[in-house]
Amino acid sequence: MLKCTAMWQKLAPLARASSSLCRHHVRRKVLKCDKMVPVIPKALMSSGAPGGAGDNAAYLMIVGAAFLGGGIYMYSTLSQDKKRYQDRLNEIRSRSVKLSEEASAAVSAPVLETTPGELKTDPSSTESAGADAAVSPPELPPHAPYLLIGGGTAAFAAARSIRARDPGARVLIVTDEWDLPYMRPPLSKELWFSDDPTVIETLRFKQWNGKERSIYFQPPSFYVSPQELSEVENGGVAVLTGKKVVHMDVRGNKVRLNDDSEISYDKCLIATGGEPRNLQVLERAGAAVAQHTTLFRKIEDFRCLEKISREVKSITIVGGGFLGSELACALGRKAKETGLEVIQMFPEKGNMGKVLPEYLSNWTTNKVRKEGVNVMAEALVKHVSFQDGKVEIKLKDGRVVKTDHIVAAVGLEPSVELAKSAGLEVDSDFGGYRVNAELQARSNIWVAGDAACFYDIRLGRRRVEHHDHAVVSGRLAGENMTGASKPYWHQSMFWSDLGPDVGYEAIGIVDSSLPTVGVFAKATPKDTPKAATEESGTGIRSESETEAIASGEAAVSTSSPRIPQQGEDYGKGVIFYLRDKVVVGIILWNVFNRMPIARKIIKDGEEHADLNEVAKLFNIHED
Repeated sequence: MLKCTAMWQKLAPLARASSSLCRHHVRRKVLKCDKMVPVIPKALMSSGAPGGAGDNAAYLMIVGAAFLGGGIYMYSTLSQDKKRYQDRLNEIRSRSVKLSEEASAAVSAPVLETTPGELKTDPSSTESAGADAAVSPPELPPHAPYLLIGGGTAAFAAARSIRARDPGARVLIVTDEWDLPYMRPPLSKELWFSDDPTVIETLRFKQWNGKERSIYFQPPSFYVSPQELSEVENGGVAVLTGKKVVHMDVRGNKVRLNDDSEISYDKCLIATGGEPRNLQVLERAGAAVAQHTTLFRKIEDFRCLEKISREVKSITIVGGGFLGSELACALGRKAKETGLEVIQMFPEKGNMGKVLPEYLSNWTTNKVRKEGVNVMAEALVKHVSFQDGKVEIKLKDGRVVKTDHIVAAVGLEPSVELAKSAGLEVDSDFGGYRVNAELQARSNIWVAGDAACFYDIRLGRRRVEHHDHAVVSGRLAGENMTGASKPYWHQSMFWSDLGPDVGYEAIGIVDSSLPTVGVFAKATPKDTPKAATEESGTGIRSESETEAIASGEAAVSTSSPRIPQQGEDYGKGVIFYLRDKVVVGIILWNVFNRMPIARKIIKDGEEHADLNEVAKLFNIHED
């Protein structure tokens, strides 16, 4: 009340002056117009204590009403804030109760049997886990400084590279498979030649040199639990299996999984690889044919096909490339023992007809036939149906093949489902995410492996689908995620083995439509994949295992090259692929541990007047 009195004492003189001014103004107007207007009597103003006059009381009522309204507004606002605060507390309490109930339900659920590559649950720990369910960490880490999407070779190479440069890094790998990171090449090679009946469970195999190893890069003990990733003292690598990233919020630096959970990140790598292609004629054939068709790519596909090969009488492989030819040779050798009929069909004139020159493709086809495979070249599938318990394949030339099971090995389609939500560019010619020289697609996002479409300074824009590229691109992406800023200049290699006796390594662009020059020599017992692995100690030939550098001063053989005539045995040799008279690709046929030399030849990008002299760098004529 004292404050109101003081304010009135200040405002009263102003109001009095204003009232007098208005009276004088009206009087002047009346004198000019000779008209009288009713004038309100002059108010009696007072600067004394309130309550002395009725007008003073009116002013006080106005001021009081203003203060009362402000008080009511403040009280209402504070009450609403208190209610919202209480609602928020109730929501947080309800979340903790829900987590506790889910944890208790998870503990009471039966523990499924897992393979050596899956994360296992210890039954003996369920009782203590139930007791601590209310305080257990969330199933998913809410944040991962390094998030790797995909659980293949490229993701594992990146994780190892990140940890090498940042020992305390916390790396989370999210994969839609239920297995820990593993290498894919043995799925179509060594695993099929194992004599161990438990190989489909253990996934351990003997290499051509007799040494045993697992298909997994590291045992489960190497990884930390995803729930403990944010708490582990020195960081680590965690693998979240059975989850798929379906949406990326690149502005908010977070991803959404297929169960609607979200994970934020600082740096992200997309290493989603690809999915095996299928023929449209097989897709249109119906559910019955689909049940008798395998698209070979993952561990589960290997286990499924291995089981089928022991139960059926015939298997038909559609595709004549690397995968199709490797599986044909592997199943063909097995067929000699079990009586299984193995058929391989493809539209080309010979095995790997899109890669090898025609004469070498024909020789390879004969080699595959000797492995017990019924090879059907120039076979274009026109119609497929399921009749009388058999899959019936009709070819364009009228031939009909009846089989129990089909394996489609017709290439790979890069996985680019995240392109739309992430705003990433997909290459229209080669597929895959377009990246810069540092394998970066945009700020804080890198791409490696099969899904990356990169620019090769020597060969132009490319996309490569091989193990060595996955290793090296993943490793470089990991380095760049930690600030290395290195360009990708590596010429990746790939290899294929048609059993323990015939194999080749290749680099660059190897396309049978290009002009080729082949230089061959007679093979010796040491010129086989088996002998090569005995010397190197490993069957996984890549830059991750062999780091030799070509010096350009390789020992040169002094003997003269001899090119085999048509029909002769192509024991070993070098095939050069040319574009504008420059070597852009090289295949080392049964020649091993010479890849650094081939890499240097392509890197130099020079014209060679006599490739026979260049072939001497590989010492193919030495006994």
